[in-house]
Amino acid sequence: MITVDFDFNKISVDLDRITAAANSAVRPAAQAAAQVFYDEARARVPVSAAPHIFHGTHNKYLFKSGTLRDAIFQFHKGSTAAHATYIVSWNHRKAPYGYMVEYGTSRAPAHPFLRPAYDAAKERAATFAQSRMAAAVKEALLR
Repeated sequence: MITVDFDFNKISVDLDRITAAANSAVRPAAQAAAQVFYDEARARVPVSAAPHIFHGTHNKYLFKSGTLRDAIFQFHKGSTAAHATYIVSWNHRKAPYGYMVEYGTSRAPAHPFLRPAYDAAKERAATFAQSRMAAAVKEALLR
């Protein structure tokens, strides 16, 4: 007679531990990816050598060199157990001309930095996020 006994309890406990570790790593993994995009956008944004004037609808505004770069931010928009959202953009109040730099105007050519930053960094960002998640799962398996 052959008897096969399979106890799923140990596997079930391990799977629960892995799931809990993965859920707790969602936000740190998303932040790791956001940091890659943030760093890339700051590296690609055009910075003038001297202060420049922005012509608004009714006034002229003087902005120091690097204002747009310094206005780039990353923001945690929200999370659930399996999903986290970060935004990387520029603060429109600190650098209202950012849209014109990124997309151009009828009088000035575009000098995009945000989209090229995304294109250049998307694989690296995914790798950072996956590494953060894999480390969390590996640690859970070792417990």
